[in-house]
Amino acid sequence: MDLDNDLDQHLLHQFSCLGTTDKDDLVKQLQKLLAGSHLNEATAAFFLDMNNWNLQAAICSYIDFESPFKTPCMTLLCDSTIGEGEAVPPNTNFKKSWHVQNSGTEVWPDGIHLQHTSGVSMGCVRIAVPPLGPKESTELSVTLTSPAEIGVHQSKWRMMTSDGVYFGDVIWVIITVNECGTLAVTQQLHQLSTQSNDVQMC
Repeated sequence: MDLDNDLDQHLLHQFSCLGTTDKDDLVKQLQKLLAGSHLNEATAAFFLDMNNWNLQAAICSYIDFESPFKTPCMTLLCDSTIGEGEAVPPNTNFKKSWHVQNSGTEVWPDGIHLQHTSGVSMGCVRIAVPPLGPKESTELSVTLTSPAEIGVHQSKWRMMTSDGVYFGDVIWVIITVNECGTLAVTQQLHQLSTQSNDVQMC
């Protein structure tokens, strides 16, 4: 964990080795170390008590609490896949789509990805996600390839920040692979229909 420049590891180690068990002394030491934060006695006692009166742990907890970074929020509004629920033939490309919303109060930072975390990857394992403002929503789509094996297959996906923090609702891909599957055909027909409508409107 990164600490502020004036709270180097050597200083923290020195204070952790003091061995004092006097709670008033620990409160004063914490206030002295975090002098720039205007930490009052009650708040210092709270962070120390929360960390079993371990000075180093209390400092780390306070810095984490005061950190300007807030974990983003995401809500899965719906699975918007064309032909959702239909089976797909083996080794066939198909598209999965989801409508997601930034359900938090902060703009998403740059570098957000939708990341495959477990299960069958089906080709793609990560897609870039645009930074959304609070309450904004977007559709995410990924082209996958069905496994060769007949049966039900699943994979788990999560939103992830550039530094590897997962957040938001879990997104599942659950498909049935069957020789008679029609999902890919349904999606191709939908795409042709959309292109046909676009031509007629011009």
